[in-house]
Amino acid sequence: MRVRAVAMADDHWQATDPKLTARYRNQAAMLANKVTKRYRHLRKRFARQNIEVFRLYDWDIPEIRAVVDWYAGHLVIGEYTRNQSTPEWLPLMGAAVAEALGVAREKLHLKERRAGFQGGKRYQRLDFTNQKIVVSERDFRFYVNPYDYIDTGLFSDHRNTRQMVRDAAAGKDFLNLYCYTGTFSCYAARGGARSTVSVDRAETAIQWARENMALNAIPAADNSLVQAHALDFLKMAQRRHRTFDLAVVDPPSYSTTRERQDDFDILRDHPLLLSAVVAVMRPGGAIWFSTNHQNFTLRMDQLPVADVAEITAATIPEDYLSKRKTIHRCWKITL
Repeated sequence: MRVRAVAMADDHWQATDPKLTARYRNQAAMLANKVTKRYRHLRKRFARQNIEVFRLYDWDIPEIRAVVDWYAGHLVIGEYTRNQSTPEWLPLMGAAVAEALGVAREKLHLKERRAGFQGGKRYQRLDFTNQKIVVSERDFRFYVNPYDYIDTGLFSDHRNTRQMVRDAAAGKDFLNLYCYTGTFSCYAARGGARSTVSVDRAETAIQWARENMALNAIPAADNSLVQAHALDFLKMAQRRHRTFDLAVVDPPSYSTTRERQDDFDILRDHPLLLSAVVAVMRPGGAIWFSTNHQNFTLRMDQLPVADVAEITAATIPEDYLSKRKTIHRCWKITL
């Protein structure tokens, strides 16, 4: 997805076409009503679990092409844009939802999402405020930045998967490829992992993961952070006979590396990637592999594994259940 920040609408905005004005205002009221009902439905049960980040809306009404996420009092609202989109629509939706939930304008973050962008950086920067807020997820706290990036720093749709990793981690050596901000590694460490290794090519991600580990009082000893390309790290680990019991592999659908003149396409390259991961796993080990690509077919016929089970349904929280799309797919691969 290509995403950019969007300015707030003027309170007295009027479209040139009165019919368009009326339609937009009607859609804004519908969205605000839908989100308010969903917020009231979810907030108490998530509060009992100390979960402060959750989804409130994802294109549930066909004509309202938006996604709304709650971040501990902040709102992140995105529009799935198309050629017919106008610059006024998203700010008007945002203003209506923020007013309905009593969220101040400075805590409203608007972004446009354009499908079909395959060559961009996963963590492309939108702004340079360098502002982070702390949010809770169960007994963890994580830094998120709703201001500056496409991704805020926490993929809340994988909170169930993180708990699965925690439950399996005691006494295990854990590998987190494409670790982003290290949330899976925090769960594994808190679950009693003997060691964690978190790998990401982005310096920003590694520093963010380090901050999250410090925030959760996870010691640096036995919890390594490695800035490297995933395949480079896997080749190095195999040469050094470094092996793991558990791994999480959650790559971007597409990525490019200008300095290396290479690219990654999950549809084409996941068999090579998973083969390299399997090569550093111990017998009886487990790999959680996930993707949010909407047209993905897993190809693992030639890999020496004991079992491959799709566990998507168990990994998607209730706030991400959608009739329109599956937010991600996930498999547990057993060696």
